[in-house]
Amino acid sequence: MSDRFMTQMQMARNNIVSEEMRICALGEGVPVEVIMEKLANGQAVIPKNRLHNISKPKVIGSNFSVKVNANIGTSFGYSSLKEELEKLNVALSAGADSVMVLSTWGNLSEMRRIIVENSPVPVGSVPIYDSAVKAYEEGKNVIDFSEKDFIDMVYAHAKDGIDFMTIHVGITKDVLKKLKDSKRILKIVSRGGAIIAGWMIKNNRENPFYEHFDEILDIAAEFDITLSLGDGMRPGAVVDATDPQQLEELFVMSQLVDRAREKGVQVMLEGPGHVPLNEIETNVKLMKKIGKGAPIFLLGPLPTDRGVGHDHIVSAVGAAFAAYHGCDFICYVTPAEHVALPDVEDVKYGVIASKIAAVIADVARGNKKALELEHQMALARARFDWNKMFELAIHSEDAKKKLKSRPYESEGCSMCGPFCAIKVTKDFSEGKITVMM
Repeated sequence: MSDRFMTQMQMARNNIVSEEMRICALGEGVPVEVIMEKLANGQAVIPKNRLHNISKPKVIGSNFSVKVNANIGTSFGYSSLKEELEKLNVALSAGADSVMVLSTWGNLSEMRRIIVENSPVPVGSVPIYDSAVKAYEEGKNVIDFSEKDFIDMVYAHAKDGIDFMTIHVGITKDVLKKLKDSKRILKIVSRGGAIIAGWMIKNNRENPFYEHFDEILDIAAEFDITLSLGDGMRPGAVVDATDPQQLEELFVMSQLVDRAREKGVQVMLEGPGHVPLNEIETNVKLMKKIGKGAPIFLLGPLPTDRGVGHDHIVSAVGAAFAAYHGCDFICYVTPAEHVALPDVEDVKYGVIASKIAAVIADVARGNKKALELEHQMALARARFDWNKMFELAIHSEDAKKKLKSRPYESEGCSMCGPFCAIKVTKDFSEGKITVMM
């Protein structure tokens, strides 16, 4: 088999080094053999559709820096390609390692292709949204589409160059039938999960993604798409966390991870949404164990439901904790989560908050590159080297504005002025402060 038709996983198993592997190894500061080993055994993925020319590929998985994804996309009544491109650009400038196009209004295919064309990082999507939108535009209920539409939309997204796809394949009839009598307050909060569950109930059929999983694997292998097994049963409230529905879906995903790896298809697990802080470690470690070490892609998690309007902060707290315990990929949450479609500024601050969480986890996990950057920042602070501090900052734009808004003429800043501890200590160590005899 030519490496042209191999997935990144298959190339690694055959000791073939791809250009994406080389770039990722350089970015992580590790030998390329480390990347290959993790790809070969499924503990890492490099999302990269053969049709997407990516200049900044990313490796996601064990022992690598924590990555951050930004969701963008339109919604009912709010559809502007110009704004979506602005969201893409601000997400990239804020440090996003990937984006997902989750549009549910407008010309979805055109928007998806243009985002792919303009993105130097991996682009993800949720194909089931297209089927629901198509049905709605035809005057039908959002679940009124054919079984064939499930597979057709996956193939359409593949041809558009999508690098990784969320496939809600773990909601089986056995999982779903127990939901009605569950004690959950919010039964399903996943849009994709709800659409599929509605289709299954109306048609009294098994989940087509589950039933035709081999066909999906064939498409994924053909285009080298990374499958993200969607958590349709993720808890949508902290009081619903770590319940039987969530865990049953996870056990289904475990079987699907094995089937994907057998075909050389890269795969990740999505999880768990709203989880109290004291349950995050258990959730992450359970996902790693049940998922056979596959990379974990987390939305949040949000350890409180009461941070409405500030959920980017809530999510950053949960994400830092989750990443420290083994999460590999953070899906950002914006300040607008749960109340509105995010605008450009929401995207910016969502990415910044998640990048901060990722860096906190990298430092705690002992990532050599992260620790070296912390060392350089300490030296820059000791020297009052503002230019170097801003260069090293996760995002320096706001810090520069604040420094200029309340300036201080001497070394230091207006926070402490002449009482700056660093300045006083520096003067003493340099002999500028003498002992009175």
